[in-house]
Amino acid sequence: MTHSVTINHDGYTITTDKSLMKVEDVHRWLSEESYWSKDIAFEKVKTSFDNSFCIGAVSDDKQIAFGRLITDYGAFAYLADVYVVEEHRGKGICKAMMKILFELDWVMQLRSIMLATRDAHDLYRQFGFSELPNPERYMKKNP
Repeated sequence: MTHSVTINHDGYTITTDKSLMKVEDVHRWLSEESYWSKDIAFEKVKTSFDNSFCIGAVSDDKQIAFGRLITDYGAFAYLADVYVVEEHRGKGICKAMMKILFELDWVMQLRSIMLATRDAHDLYRQFGFSELPNPERYMKKNP
């Protein structure tokens, strides 16, 4: 349905090609460093990786940034698990990833993209995100 994109950004390989990504590195960062997925099992990360549209940055054969869209490819997507390893932050990697992602033809045709963040509101505002206009309409279920 979609073709992969791979670019060089200041010595980093930014790609949507999952064969160039390191799911083990993604798991390690999410399970050890993230505030939203501490101690998550590798199998859950691998299943999520396999069933999402992913983008990431690789350097020296290590995954140093990642994000994924959970999507139906037609109407809706949810942006999740976005991170940049701390020592690589401040180099525009996340902005470059988001620019590539949100400029893909099929992504621009989606009716809605949502996300949740604790501390990156200013970053996502640069890409057109805003607070929910009617948050009282949204519900959540935790199994």
